[in-house]
Amino acid sequence: MSVVEVALLLMAILAILGVIFEEVTHISKSIVVLFFGTLAWMLLFISAPDEAFRLRVQEAFNHNILDIAGLWLFLMATMTFVAYLNKKGLIDSVIFKILPRQISERKLLFLTALFCFAFSSFADNITATLVSMALVLSLKLELRKALRFATLVVFSVNSGGVAMITGDVTTLMIFLAGKVEITQLLLLSLPALAAVMLLAGMLSIGMNGVVTIDRSNRVHSQRTGRMVAWVFFLTIFATILLSLLFDIPPTLTFLAGLSVMFLLAHQMEEKVINDPILEYIRAIEFETLLFFLGILLVVGMLQFIGVLGSLTALYDMMPTLLANFLMGLLSALIDNVPLTAALLKSDLEMSVAEWMGLTYAVGVGGSLLIIGSAAGIVAMSKLPGLTFMSYFRSFGLLFFAFVVGFLAVYGVGVLITP
Repeated sequence: MSVVEVALLLMAILAILGVIFEEVTHISKSIVVLFFGTLAWMLLFISAPDEAFRLRVQEAFNHNILDIAGLWLFLMATMTFVAYLNKKGLIDSVIFKILPRQISERKLLFLTALFCFAFSSFADNITATLVSMALVLSLKLELRKALRFATLVVFSVNSGGVAMITGDVTTLMIFLAGKVEITQLLLLSLPALAAVMLLAGMLSIGMNGVVTIDRSNRVHSQRTGRMVAWVFFLTIFATILLSLLFDIPPTLTFLAGLSVMFLLAHQMEEKVINDPILEYIRAIEFETLLFFLGILLVVGMLQFIGVLGSLTALYDMMPTLLANFLMGLLSALIDNVPLTAALLKSDLEMSVAEWMGLTYAVGVGGSLLIIGSAAGIVAMSKLPGLTFMSYFRSFGLLFFAFVVGFLAVYGVGVLITP
């Protein structure tokens, strides 16, 4: 390993440490990862030994930026939708219609788990997390209890998406590679849901209170808000359908949906001057977008220098089941998309049960750390007090639920394999 590669790995480690010790340094995690992410790529350009290598760096950087731009625009669209619906009282309306005036904290926790799991099965993880966290925040729970709900949201959203090709990119990648079939993935949802319910049960210990739904400050949703809600859910449906039928990128469909929202609200809103629809873009968390930018620059750099590809050597050193499990743990630190891509490119020979186990591992393993998945990063941006360390306090419970889910998925795979 060259001096430059050592320096780049050190930068990646420092970026992660900056996120972990944010509460100690009082430096925003988005600033730290953006600094080291940009610095790492600059070092790659400067240290290029010749023009040919510099062109390779340029090509890799352009590809990295293109992926990030797509995610940025997608996040902007979904966050703007949710910000508008929340301001217009649509999120609260769902709470008031579904939940009684009083409900036990334990029951509410299980209902939250079911909602997140089901919603993320057909919606993307980011959208599911935004909506779920908006629902949790509307309950106005004390921070200690809100942290438990947020932890469950992250794990449930990642678990729900892993069993459907519409819910998780890595699941879609493994399916398109011909490693698993749709029916096998559907069966994967059973142990995944069991792991979610197990985590909900453990988090519910000691939560014996009652949540009172405050209806006094209810904002009555207007006709425009209801119409925008329909546009939102139709956009989610169209995103799934058009992606499957015509390979239209989800970002493009969501931006089209956002434009329809703008046009509809502009035509129907009575107070366009006092409440312009475009102003809702200002309500999104740009710090979250900067954090995504920085962390994906770091991951892109690691992919370019071959760190992710070298991880496949683990399969030559240990049993496949254990290697799959370790890949799940690594996905809590490394983006699961390039990690899965590297594994698929290596042409690993695995049974259906082992591919199902890997699908679960890389899809849910990111839940172990708050920075390990898009759901965690979005949740962290929505709830003040949800930090790396506050989330890490539940690591033992998350790890246990993950292990049970992983083994159960592998067991189901063994049972259905002829």
